[in-house]
Amino acid sequence: VQLQASGGGLVQPGGSLSLSCVPPEGAFSLVPTAWFRQAPGKDREFVAGVSRDGRSRRFADSVKGRFTISRGSTEHAMTLQMNSLKPEDTAVYYCAAPRGSYYFGPNKETYYFWGQGTLVTVSS
Repeated sequence: VQLQASGGGLVQPGGSLSLSCVPPEGAFSLVPTAWFRQAPGKDREFVAGVSRDGRSRRFADSVKGRFTISRGSTEHAMTLQMNSLKPEDTAVYYCAAPRGSYYFGPNKETYYFWGQGTLVTVSS
């Protein structure tokens, strides 16, 4: 079972992009709760997480004040709004969902379901 992420692309420094994540058709028990990213040659790192009800959020220090995370019309949809993008934000972005909980923190070992990844490139 793989989450479905979309919205990546090429953007200039200072620009904005929005990423979306939903569970696959029929997997209505899955609730994605976090975004991670992986740049070439680096480990996958936590970017942001949101609680099941959308009221609580967590962010990596590197994106605080620039990125926001939210729920869509249902708890199964999740959006990452990225503003004031920098070249160092260039990475493949993955959405993730835990199994048996609604954890939304930075420990990537807690997540069981992942999206296929969507590439974000910030370059002039």
